[in-house]
Amino acid sequence: MFDQLIGFTLDEGKWLTLSMVLALLGATVLLLRQRHEAVPIRRRILAAMTLFFGVTIGTMASGHLLAVTAKLVQGTLEGPVPVFYAVGVALAVPSWWLACHTRRVLDPDVDHGRATLALNTGLSLTLLALGLHNLPLAAQGFLNIAYHAHSNRVVGWSLVGVAVVANAMLFVASVVFLASGQSFEQFRGIQ
Repeated sequence: MFDQLIGFTLDEGKWLTLSMVLALLGATVLLLRQRHEAVPIRRRILAAMTLFFGVTIGTMASGHLLAVTAKLVQGTLEGPVPVFYAVGVALAVPSWWLACHTRRVLDPDVDHGRATLALNTGLSLTLLALGLHNLPLAAQGFLNIAYHAHSNRVVGWSLVGVAVVANAMLFVASVVFLASGQSFEQFRGIQ
């Protein structure tokens, strides 16, 4: 049982799919719980988009930290341990902070604007700083920023549509990667 848990932890092919499923569940619960509240729909949508992004990256970052720790305990970790932990913390802290920030987005008495923009921007730029291959993940943060800044209803719904389609495509890609049974390097043809 313990070996299976370690195997799951170390299998990077499962983390994106798992994180997106958890994020979708969280955003769905948030929207369902808020449907009869007096919170404006624009705030509810921004809160759901913010929660989705925070939980997706937070779960993946937590999985990264868990995998690094498991490999360190096993003695199979190759590379600079402080850098691996720094990457995980650099993503985990702002992503979970963003997920928790969702409550402020939903509170009509709170001016959440600057913090929402800063958290989405910081997390997206951190993802991009870690590699351009993270652009599909970082795009959600940029869509959140654009949604927060929009002033036209058609533009707002268009941004929501783009976010849904982009995340659906990312989820399908994660399922294909999961089904391949390969490591990230094998899947990309690096090994």
